[in-house]
Formats: sequence, structure tokens, C-alpha cells
Amino acid sequence: MKFTYYGHSTFGMRIGGKDILFDPFISGNELASDVNIAEIPADYILLTHGHGDHVADVEAIAKRTGARIVSNFEIATHFGNKGFENHPINQGGHWKFDFGTVKYVNAIHSSSFPDGSYAGNPGGFVVWNDDVCFYHAGDTALTMDMKLIPMLCPKLDFAILPIGDNFTMNAKEAALASTFIECDTIIGCHYDTFGYIKIDHDEAHKVFESKGKKLILPAIGLETEV
Repeated sequence: MKFTYYGHSTFGMRIGGKDILFDPFISGNELASDVNIAEIPADYILLTHGHGDHVADVEAIAKRTGARIVSNFEIATHFGNKGFENHPINQGGHWKFDFGTVKYVNAIHSSSFPDGSYAGNPGGFVVWNDDVCFYHAGDTALTMDMKLIPMLCPKLDFAILPIGDNFTMNAKEAALASTFIECDTIIGCHYDTFGYIKIDHDEAHKVFESKGKKLILPAIGLETEV
């Protein structure tokens, strides 16, 4: 399948005839300055947690597109109180939407809205239908809970894992995570956006290659096939 990387942890994918957008943070990302948020399609917006670098453009995009916001109870309610269509889900739960099934899984991180208010527990998403199954880990440390994913979900075709270190896993830990989730094709995210998370791309590729895994570091704003 194809996806468009909008920088940081923001991905757009067309699944089951619907446009799914993850963690929209574009307008505040200098690396994504050529991306026009007014042109990003979205039927659903999936949010892993409430930090500003994952929710900054939610309202602008949802207001224009009418997208349904899917996230934990606190985040979904937060946007619901502002008049946005939403679907709350929490860790361990899954729901069958018109494009496929979404399961909200554990992540080890923190989560608050930009104003410091409570945004519930962070998570990740496993999404699948008859054609594809993938995992967007959100912001997370390496966790043994990842081993539950292949036990509870269909086999992953690919996974989106953070590799920037400091706030999340680094490349070495993400490569280990890829063995936990039994997935050989990994798309990196949450790297290079600001100083704390700049990485050596060549070294990251070598780490994954040493484990027989494929790491994709996509170009921002371009459609990529996986």
C-alpha cells in the first residue's frame, strides 16, 4: 500500500476507501514547511496522545474535512466538547470502522495537552482489514507489551516506530521492538524534527540491516509505497 509522510509522526493513508490521518503536526514543523494542511485529506484522525507535536493541526484539519477523531477517552472527549465528531477508545479495546478494525494498544510515554491539562494515557494503534495490517506505535519506550501484538492481531505487514531517542526509543531499541512485534518492515518516525531527536540515518539503517530488517525513512510530503 501507499502512504504519505507529512513529517515527525504524521502519516496519511487511504484504507478501505477512507483517508486516515495520524497525529497531525505540520504547521509547527519547519521540516514540513512545504506541506499545505489545507490539501491533506482526512475521513478519520487517529491520535496516539495529546502532546502538541501530535495534535497541533487536528482542529484545522477536522473543521475543514469533518473527520472523526479517534483516540483515548480523554482526548476524544476533549475534542468532542469542542463540537468535533469523535470515537473514544482505550487500551485493550478495538472497534470495527467502515475502513477496518482499530485496536488501541499500550505505549510507555506521557500525555498532556499543550496547556498542561490531562490527556489520558498514551497509546498506539494496530489497524487492519482484509488487505493490510499495520501498527503505529506513537511515542513509546521499548516495552514487553509489544509481544502481545502478534498474539492478538493479524500478522503485521509493516510498523511505524519512533527512532529519535531522548523522548522515545532509539534505532537500536526500535530494531528490537521489530522482533517483539514480528515485523520485518519498519517505517521510522519521531526523528530529526528538533535538536533532541536528530539521528544518523546511515547508522540507523545499519542497525536494522544487522537484524535482517528493512528500515524506511520516507521523504516528507511524498507518497511512498511499502
